[in-house]
Amino acid sequence: MQPKFEYRVIPNLPEQIETLRRLSYHVCFSWKGEIRDLFQRIDPWLWEECNHNPVAMLGMVSQARLDELSRDQGFLAQLARVEQDFDRYHSQPRIHAGDYCSSDPFHVGYFSAEFGLTECLPIYSGGLGILSGDHLKSSSDLNVPLTGVGLLYQEGYFSQYLSSDGWQMETYPVNDFSNMPVQVVRNAEGKPLTVPVNFRDQPVQVRLWRIQVGRIPLFLLDTNLDVNPPEFRQTTAQLYGGDREMRLRQEIVLGIGGVRALKAVGIEPTVIHMNEGHSAFSALERINILRKEKGLSFDAAREFVLATTVFTTHTPVPAGNDTFDPDLVRSYFEEYTKELGINFKVLLGYGRIDPWDENEPFGMTPLALRLSAHANGVSRLHGQVARSMWQNIWPSHPVEDLPIEHITNGIHVPTWISREMATLFNRYLGPDWAEDPDNERVWARVERIPGTELWMSHERCREYLVGFTRSRLVEQLKKRGASAAEIQAAREVLKPDALTIGFARRFATYKRATLLFRDPDRLERIINHPEHPVQIIIAGKAHPQ
Repeated sequence: MQPKFEYRVIPNLPEQIETLRRLSYHVCFSWKGEIRDLFQRIDPWLWEECNHNPVAMLGMVSQARLDELSRDQGFLAQLARVEQDFDRYHSQPRIHAGDYCSSDPFHVGYFSAEFGLTECLPIYSGGLGILSGDHLKSSSDLNVPLTGVGLLYQEGYFSQYLSSDGWQMETYPVNDFSNMPVQVVRNAEGKPLTVPVNFRDQPVQVRLWRIQVGRIPLFLLDTNLDVNPPEFRQTTAQLYGGDREMRLRQEIVLGIGGVRALKAVGIEPTVIHMNEGHSAFSALERINILRKEKGLSFDAAREFVLATTVFTTHTPVPAGNDTFDPDLVRSYFEEYTKELGINFKVLLGYGRIDPWDENEPFGMTPLALRLSAHANGVSRLHGQVARSMWQNIWPSHPVEDLPIEHITNGIHVPTWISREMATLFNRYLGPDWAEDPDNERVWARVERIPGTELWMSHERCREYLVGFTRSRLVEQLKKRGASAAEIQAAREVLKPDALTIGFARRFATYKRATLLFRDPDRLERIINHPEHPVQIIIAGKAHPQ
């Protein structure tokens, strides 16, 4: 039986600390230490227990504690400072996007299948998501007019653990969106906003959610609605889960549904950035809209879309570039191609390296490359590899002249600098190290940092890492039913004063995790050096398939 009413219990925050609710739904808490400190001060144990999720935490704190905080002058003073900095950040842009962009108005629609923003939003798996998240955070700091578009996964990416015999096992915890920093987008009548897509010519409703990443809105799409057929509700259940048809549905929702979602909220980007090929159908939907609203031919609309689309390719192995059986694509797109004004075989040609090879599957990367005028790899070497991988799309051109350039991946500096180092940089470099991170004059001031202070900060970071590793290892062993002796040994594993090397990545073969063990004898000498010991921490997860 379906429930008739839905209730949501929210904390009764006293007026003096009501600002906490607003702060909890802005993901800038993931990179602004003063906001994290504020929530941690409420209840340090609970902050860790809820995985640094301020929305969930406010729902778990006792009313007595909230009332106590509303009378705590020290806490109220800290809250006032945080609120002042928060408002200043959102009202006083540091760098105007107009300094870089000649187009006026200018707006970027940034599409990605995953966004790694914070650990309490587990809708990412690896580097692609982390890059997407950092892109949004940096755009917020720079005030670049950008809107993110992605999918909201009910089960996210899997959580892994090791079995008693050392094999990776997976679980899929269900995300409770009501206790996460994400909110339903509503229409003028206050009802959840949805947009339609078609699966095999059956209408499916897609719900919109919003995450506020500093000054940048991120819209996430979800098909888990009662009005949808059961088999279609599961489309956004898992990141990279399910079979090929499930993946095709996800990419229809992301690309076609994503463009329709932006239009539904009144955003019409002048440029679309496709972060990997998962969102390549967005180019088709933009062509579709231009044909319907402007009366353009397919070729004319394609030329416009081509000139205003950017594509970043990431994965240098075939398995990381989605392909689909042509008959499967036909079952979902044959009617859609009529709207585009082209024959279905023409669409297949756009998704093939050789448009005339009827045995070749339909690929999202060839489709993205053919519908974007600007394509790039994520490093100089990767740009070379990508040109070699896809040279047969342009068989008459020399490899070095192919239209795939490179832009080396960057990071959002405030997210990845530890609190200890940030404090040191603030003291000796000033605030510009975070606000203008590529300024060489700023980093020249590093010479002013006393060596002893730098080393002490580094040692504190290593001590935290060792402590964190011990606690996680103990937790893992307890879940596996390890003996008391094993658990006690885990509490003493690693040395806080030894050189520590960390390797934390997804365990895909091309990431070469085993490179470390290519010369075991040399590795043994390094690790067991009597005067300068080295210890290595390896973490990661392999795809279940």
